[in-house]
Amino acid sequence: MKLLLYSHSFAPRVGGVETIVLSLARGLTELRTVDNRPQFELTLVTETSAGDFDERSLVFPVVREPSPLALKRLIDAADVIHLAGPALLPLFLAWLSRKPVVLEHHGYQSICPNGLLLHQPDGSLCPGHFQAGHYERCVRCQATEMSWPKSFAQLLLMFPRNILARSVACNIAVSRHVAERIGLPKSRVVYHGVENARRPEIADAEIAPMHGKLRFAYVGRLVAEKGLPVLLQAAEILRQENHEFELLVIGDGPQRAHLEALLERAGIGDRVRFTGLLEGPALAEALGSVHVVVMPSVWEETAGLAAMEHMMRGRLVIASEIGGLRETVGDAGLMCQPGSAEDLARCMRDVLRDRALLRALGRKGRERARSLFLRERMIAEHAHIYRSLD
Repeated sequence: MKLLLYSHSFAPRVGGVETIVLSLARGLTELRTVDNRPQFELTLVTETSAGDFDERSLVFPVVREPSPLALKRLIDAADVIHLAGPALLPLFLAWLSRKPVVLEHHGYQSICPNGLLLHQPDGSLCPGHFQAGHYERCVRCQATEMSWPKSFAQLLLMFPRNILARSVACNIAVSRHVAERIGLPKSRVVYHGVENARRPEIADAEIAPMHGKLRFAYVGRLVAEKGLPVLLQAAEILRQENHEFELLVIGDGPQRAHLEALLERAGIGDRVRFTGLLEGPALAEALGSVHVVVMPSVWEETAGLAAMEHMMRGRLVIASEIGGLRETVGDAGLMCQPGSAEDLARCMRDVLRDRALLRALGRKGRERARSLFLRERMIAEHAHIYRSLD
């Protein structure tokens, strides 16, 4: 089967969508028939330039920044089209070609102009103004970050995007929460999958509480919707209570300067350290010393890929009780109210006072991740969907 996998953003960019698309593409090309032939002839298409990314490590061809005509030819040559997000041009071209389309929803772009379901003026959760027909609110929301004409144009593009999303052969939601939120026909849930980082026979000692100062960490992009100011406020509360701990902020993004200014004003530089973006061995080394991963998101996370990864490693996760993040962590971690520094501090304080939680919830999180979020399961479910449409 000839499969075209389209992702607007791809390596060398770093993020959850890029990570999952690369993992899925590699996994699909490894599938073989009974006579050892590839099950899928996969081509990945993206609008991201290669930069210094070494594509020799990939076992599938990548077509970058194709013209509309070249994209149309690629779609015509494929048997099934998989879109990682409702990109309008490939959606339209696939509709013209009458090819079966699998549309995977990593965000809310099919029902929200900013794709986050966040009310931009104050950062509050959007109840779904576009779906309710409150279009003037969508325009006002977007106009806080762009001109009024651009905001209106963004709204107009939502209509064909939503209509085309309703016409595809299959909508894949990355969590039950997303499936309910987008409310599109022919939807099914396929959870993200991550590598099984531990042996099934793992000894409890490998995730037992470690001695010394407790180390928390945030890992991800430094953007407003991730709730980093709330985490710094929680750290300030704990410092005022004279708790001894360390907090690593691992990652980079547009909010970094603002966050560092908050850190300086709060006077918690002896507890909090920004590492910048870490990858490869440097990231592995930093995470090896982390006891607890904190995810204080204030938006409706679609899936919580980072939570899955850390749960698979047997790390305790503290997360906001919101969206797909709540669904991912379940009862295998500690949950706090989104946007509440006091409630987040409560969760962190619980671990500081009772290190037995590290072992108990670390083991429980690993078991949950192994039952729901294995990479092999993700690849097999995608392959089954493609074959059902061919």
